[in-house]
Amino acid sequence: MSAQEQVAEPRGARARVSLIDRLRGRDPAVAPWLFLAPFLLLFAVFGVYPIAFSFYMSLHDWDPVRGLASARFVGLDNYLFVLADEWFHQSLISTAWLALASGVPQHLVAIPLACFIDSRLRRTRDWLAALYFLPYVTSTVAIAIMFTALLSRDFGMVNLLLESIARLPVVGALMPAGPIDWLSDPDRIRPAVSMVVFWRFVGFNTLLYLAALQGIPRELYEAARLDGASAWQRFWHVTLPMLKPVAFFAVTLSIIGGMQLFEEPFVLSGGRGGPDQAVMTTAIYLYRSAFEFSDFGAASAMSWILVLLMALLSALVTRWLGNRGDR
Repeated sequence: MSAQEQVAEPRGARARVSLIDRLRGRDPAVAPWLFLAPFLLLFAVFGVYPIAFSFYMSLHDWDPVRGLASARFVGLDNYLFVLADEWFHQSLISTAWLALASGVPQHLVAIPLACFIDSRLRRTRDWLAALYFLPYVTSTVAIAIMFTALLSRDFGMVNLLLESIARLPVVGALMPAGPIDWLSDPDRIRPAVSMVVFWRFVGFNTLLYLAALQGIPRELYEAARLDGASAWQRFWHVTLPMLKPVAFFAVTLSIIGGMQLFEEPFVLSGGRGGPDQAVMTTAIYLYRSAFEFSDFGAASAMSWILVLLMALLSALVTRWLGNRGDR
């Protein structure tokens, strides 16, 4: 065998990679897919399949007691039923009310609070950030149960505090005469639930804006100060424009979270949506439609309508706060 053939043989052997070598990961093109295979398998089983099955069920009338074979194709009837359902309309109103009442104050408080911590409390900034972040990482059900006890009509700490303030000579005239039934009055339960949601997420948004403030170059503030800009002008013309990308991200998260509100109103209302369905959000009505009314087809259609609404609102926020024009 010539020297040229000896050199050509190993090259040809390297080019012919067997199936066993591919499975062992010796082929560079196969190795990344082998590492991704566990995630792709789990994502297909627990992510793609439930989404596809939900869309499939939205087009069928299914009695879960009789098994999957009883599913009957009905086309868009479930969507037409949901769009004409008065309870669904009421759930959208309740969801929008709670999302606005809890979401808008989050950012109106988080931005000034983050600016104050960044400018005045730099030594304790990290400790305060961790303290404000605690409600977000705490169990939502535990928070809702805690506020259920705090807002109790007869023994809640909130009513006891209001009664103590009512005994004061001047301020007491502004307080209610008796205890407030926070969780049984339709006019009270919505502000109560909004307060709980606000308390839970305001720290998370504060942390986002605080991290964004640390990335703003200090030279911009020095240049604005040399130009004679006041503190309010520096905030309006320097801080807010630089916070725009983070505000876009935070507002989008608030919209998605507001449209998916479930745990707080569910626990505080005892799982029924409160008096007059005041806090029965779309997520709660979806849950009740599926597991209480056994109407999985309508519940699936409701979930897809909710997804479309969230996509539409996110697109509007992108058009409003998106920075395409700035680029």
